Amino acid sequence: MNNKPRAKYNTVMLIDDNEIDNIINQKMIEGNDFAERLYIHTGSRSALEFLQNLDRDTEALKHLLPDIIFLDINMPVMDGFQFLEEYDKLSANIKDHCKVVMLTTSINPSDMDLAKKSKYVYRYINKPLTSEFLKEI
Repeated sequence: MNNKPRAKYNTVMLIDDNEIDNIINQKMIEGNDFAERLYIHTGSRSALEFLQNLDRDTEALKHLLPDIIFLDINMPVMDGFQFLEEYDKLSANIKDHCKVVMLTTSINPSDMDLAKKSKYVYRYINKPLTSEFLKEI
């Protein structure tokens, strides 16, 4: 019999161009049994394409859609806010299911304000993830 506690969430996605931050956050998620499955994208564009592909496949959508998306702000090509603009174009199936958490090093008040104004951003926190925050959500 397996006595391992069940993870809090089925699927989590990390979107961050910093691979070291991704490793640290991955270890935190795994160490806290926070998610059964973890997707890591080093760019917003690839994460968006993944979600768009899920949006086209309702069977995959049921099983692979992230419950939480941890999103960095400062990334090349497409930053976190540009990702949110494109995320807005996805179906309600995705937007109603996923919670977006801005996970960033930015302490810029305008970034915080923009995040608070977004209807998709559930929380705004500073890197790295902590056990306390994972327990809180």
